[in-house]
Amino acid sequence: MAQETQKETSCKSPFFISYCITDPIIYGSTPEKFEKSLRYVLENNTIDILCFRDKISDNKKELARICLKISKEFSIDKVLINSDIELCYSLGFDGIHFNSLQFVALEKIKPKELFTIISCHTEEEIIKAKSLNVNAVTYSPIFYKENKGKPKGLKKLSQMVKKYQDQNFSIVALGGIISNKHISEIIKTKAKGFASIRYFKF
Repeated sequence: MAQETQKETSCKSPFFISYCITDPIIYGSTPEKFEKSLRYVLENNTIDILCFRDKISDNKKELARICLKISKEFSIDKVLINSDIELCYSLGFDGIHFNSLQFVALEKIKPKELFTIISCHTEEEIIKAKSLNVNAVTYSPIFYKENKGKPKGLKKLSQMVKKYQDQNFSIVALGGIISNKHISEIIKTKAKGFASIRYFKF
């Protein structure tokens, strides 16, 4: 189902970004399980950006290296790592997805060669992110997700897109996106894309 949906969204909007974020609970923490899971996801979905996100595994560096290697095999356009500046540089990731508590870090290290995304949950954060010349922000949560607070909703997403998105600054919807219907609704807001962990399930 995910494969069919990704092809369908690409046909509807060729500039719509499909952003996959990994999670050890879903992908596994052993090298064998992680590689098998990631290969399956990449074989069955059209993905533009992929982010390695792992906050719990002891072998994070090994898994990050596997993620980068396999993503490049599948010619993923941008391969990012979540929050970890040191591993981004040492392993050669294309960029970093900063969390919303890392604005200070972003201000200090924003080199032009890195592709940067930062998580935003308020209009003020979007304004600040844009002033720092990041490539994109994820704005969340759009739909309900347990323990993530009140959803912003599609109307608010559309307002943020209209006010701040331009050719150099993308707003990507995140949060509770698990179905084809969700993606169709996001496309209508004119956001540059969607990001999800659970949508790319297997």
